[in-house]
Amino acid sequence: MGNDVKATNVTWHHSQVTRAEQEKQHGHKSAVLWFTGLSASGKSTLANAVAGALYERGCHTYVLDGDNIRHGLNKDLGFSPTDRVENIRRIGEVAKLFTDAGVLALTAFISPYREDRDKAREINGESFIEIYVKCDLNVCEERDPKGLYKKARAGEIPNFTGISAPYEEPEAAELTIDTSHETLEDSAARVIAYLEERGILS
Repeated sequence: MGNDVKATNVTWHHSQVTRAEQEKQHGHKSAVLWFTGLSASGKSTLANAVAGALYERGCHTYVLDGDNIRHGLNKDLGFSPTDRVENIRRIGEVAKLFTDAGVLALTAFISPYREDRDKAREINGESFIEIYVKCDLNVCEERDPKGLYKKARAGEIPNFTGISAPYEEPEAAELTIDTSHETLEDSAARVIAYLEERGILS
């Protein structure tokens, strides 16, 4: 997987409608908002809150959520280190397709390895905005909406990030949001303010 190119005689076709033209029509620039953090840190909740706020402003958005992607595009992948790498590679490529269409793509994945997030950044270039959804492990375990930490502590889930597999914190995220202490409203507002500062939103 990954760098294995199995298709031959394939040519990339450039759209006659450019990304810049799409962005002009939409009234905002496109970008990848890459939310990363532990399970139950609040990634999906925050991504969806930001998407809702953007929708209210008339923006074109799409949320790529970890569980949903694994039901379809990545249903052939497990949670081994190799599969995690391929999972994030595919998401990086899909997110790029959305930005090419002038859309604000919001991704909510644990994406525990710095190297994989860096590859997603490389794929998306200046469009990539890493948002570290920071949350104390004990708070995540208290929330545990899916009961995953309980199962991981009982040894029922191998390779569980934060318990039996590592999470490598971002070293230079564009935004760090601590959901242990910030309200959802304040967190979403900070993301919107950042997009305004970057000139992605007018």
